[in-house]
Amino acid sequence: MLLALLVPALACLTRAPELFAQRGVLNRVVSGKVVDKGDAPLKGAVVYLKDDHTLAVKSYIATDTGEYRFGQLASGTDYELWAELNGKKSGTKSISSFDSKNTFTIDLKIDTSK
Repeated sequence: MLLALLVPALACLTRAPELFAQRGVLNRVVSGKVVDKGDAPLKGAVVYLKDDHTLAVKSYIATDTGEYRFGQLASGTDYELWAELNGKKSGTKSISSFDSKNTFTIDLKIDTSK
Protein backbone atom coordinates (compact mmCIF):
# COMPACT_ATOMS: atom_id res chain seq x y z
CA MET A 1 0.00 0.00 0.00
CA LEU A 2 2.77 2.40 0.96
CA LEU A 3 4.66 1.53 -2.20
CA ALA A 4 1.57 2.28 -4.31
CA LEU A 5 1.48 5.82 -2.87
CA LEU A 6 5.23 6.36 -3.00
CA VAL A 7 5.78 5.53 -6.67
CA PRO A 8 3.50 8.30 -8.10
CA ALA A 9 4.94 10.82 -5.63
CA LEU A 10 8.49 9.99 -6.69
CA ALA A 11 7.52 10.22 -10.35
CA CYS A 12 6.21 13.75 -9.77
CA LEU A 13 9.38 14.76 -7.96
CA THR A 14 11.62 13.49 -10.73
CA ARG A 15 9.65 15.52 -13.32
CA ALA A 16 9.47 18.69 -11.19
CA PRO A 17 12.62 20.30 -12.62
CA GLU A 18 11.45 19.58 -16.17
CA LEU A 19 7.99 21.05 -15.54
CA PHE A 20 9.45 24.05 -13.70
CA ALA A 21 11.92 24.81 -16.49
CA GLN A 22 9.19 25.03 -19.11
CA ARG A 23 8.13 28.51 -17.95
CA GLY A 24 11.20 29.44 -15.92
CA VAL A 25 11.70 30.99 -12.56
CA LEU A 26 9.73 34.18 -11.99
CA ASN A 27 12.57 36.37 -10.76
CA ARG A 28 13.52 38.72 -13.57
CA VAL A 29 12.91 42.47 -13.50
CA VAL A 30 13.05 45.05 -16.28
CA SER A 31 12.99 48.76 -15.56
CA GLY A 32 14.13 52.01 -17.08
CA LYS A 33 13.00 55.39 -18.33
CA VAL A 34 11.04 56.67 -21.28
CA VAL A 35 12.73 59.76 -22.70
CA ASP A 36 12.54 62.06 -25.70
CA LYS A 37 15.30 62.82 -28.23
CA GLY A 38 16.95 65.20 -25.75
CA ASP A 39 16.77 62.64 -22.90
CA ALA A 40 13.96 64.52 -21.10
CA PRO A 41 11.58 62.13 -19.25
CA LEU A 42 8.21 61.48 -20.88
CA LYS A 43 5.55 61.41 -18.17
CA GLY A 44 2.49 59.35 -19.04
CA ALA A 45 4.07 57.30 -21.82
CA VAL A 46 2.64 53.79 -21.96
CA VAL A 47 5.25 51.03 -21.81
CA TYR A 48 4.27 47.64 -23.21
CA LEU A 49 5.80 44.27 -22.37
CA LYS A 50 4.85 41.35 -24.64
CA ASP A 51 5.44 37.75 -23.58
CA ASP A 52 6.55 36.02 -26.79
CA HIS A 53 5.38 32.63 -25.45
CA THR A 54 1.78 33.47 -24.53
CA LEU A 55 1.52 36.71 -26.58
CA ALA A 56 0.09 38.39 -23.46
CA VAL A 57 0.85 42.10 -23.21
CA LYS A 58 1.25 44.02 -19.95
CA SER A 59 1.34 47.80 -19.78
CA TYR A 60 2.69 50.40 -17.38
CA ILE A 61 2.19 54.17 -17.40
CA ALA A 62 5.50 55.97 -16.93
CA THR A 63 5.83 58.08 -13.77
CA ASP A 64 6.46 61.85 -13.63
CA THR A 65 10.16 61.06 -14.07
CA GLY A 66 9.51 58.74 -17.04
CA GLU A 67 10.27 55.59 -15.04
CA TYR A 68 8.65 52.17 -15.46
CA ARG A 69 9.13 48.71 -13.95
CA PHE A 70 7.94 45.16 -14.66
CA GLY A 71 8.73 42.41 -12.15
CA GLN A 72 8.15 38.68 -11.74
CA LEU A 73 9.21 37.84 -15.30
CA ALA A 74 9.94 34.24 -16.26
CA SER A 75 13.57 33.55 -17.07
CA GLY A 76 12.59 30.94 -19.68
CA THR A 77 10.57 33.40 -21.78
CA ASP A 78 11.50 35.96 -24.43
CA TYR A 79 9.94 39.43 -24.14
CA GLU A 80 9.47 42.47 -26.36
CA LEU A 81 9.37 45.97 -24.86
CA TRP A 82 8.34 49.33 -26.35
CA ALA A 83 6.72 52.63 -25.37
CA GLU A 84 4.10 54.87 -26.97
CA LEU A 85 3.02 58.47 -26.38
CA ASN A 86 0.61 60.58 -28.43
CA GLY A 87 0.74 58.22 -31.41
CA LYS A 88 4.56 58.05 -31.43
CA LYS A 89 6.40 54.82 -30.70
CA SER A 90 9.88 53.92 -29.48
CA GLY A 91 11.95 51.20 -31.03
CA THR A 92 11.22 47.67 -29.83
CA LYS A 93 13.76 46.10 -27.46
CA SER A 94 14.08 42.37 -26.79
CA ILE A 95 14.88 40.37 -23.70
CA SER A 96 16.11 36.88 -24.53
CA SER A 97 15.51 33.78 -22.45
CA PHE A 98 19.14 32.91 -23.22
CA ASP A 99 20.42 35.98 -21.36
CA SER A 100 21.36 34.85 -17.84
CA LYS A 101 20.83 38.25 -16.20
CA ASN A 102 17.93 38.72 -13.82
CA THR A 103 17.85 42.54 -13.89
CA PHE A 104 17.56 44.62 -17.05
CA THR A 105 17.71 48.40 -17.32
CA ILE A 106 16.33 49.49 -20.67
CA ASP A 107 15.64 53.11 -21.56
CA LEU A 108 13.17 53.71 -24.36
CA LYS A 109 13.42 56.77 -26.59
CA ILE A 110 10.48 58.34 -28.42
CA ASP A 111 11.11 61.04 -31.02
CA THR A 112 8.25 63.43 -30.22
CA SER A 113 9.31 65.95 -32.86
CA LYS A 114 8.09 63.89 -35.84
